[in-house]
Amino acid sequence: QVQLVESGGGLVQPGGSLRLSCAASGLIFSNYRMKWYRQAPGKERELVAVITGTGGFTNYADFVKGRFTISRDNAKNTVYLQMNSLKPEDTAVYYCNTNNGRSYWGQGTQVTVSS
Repeated sequence: QVQLVESGGGLVQPGGSLRLSCAASGLIFSNYRMKWYRQAPGKERELVAVITGTGGFTNYADFVKGRFTISRDNAKNTVYLQMNSLKPEDTAVYYCNTNNGRSYWGQGTQVTVSS
């Protein structure tokens, strides 16, 4: 059974940084493309970043390009999202996701950017 567990969220001031982690189990991790999404109150869930199984290719939403970095450690079955230069509009619950015909989600981790 695939399980995804996010951690690393919290309260940070504008301009600050956070690193989110998503630990995966129940799958051959290196075979799976991993994604980070986010959902702000009253808004649709939106894709933030994607990384291929080997980590050789990444892609980002325009609103985080140059500020966020997705990476993975296949030896630890973990995907990361390094978030720098955070803005209040980055406030959201962040989720990791993968898909093998069925979509799997973690429980999410809250990120709040506020002074």
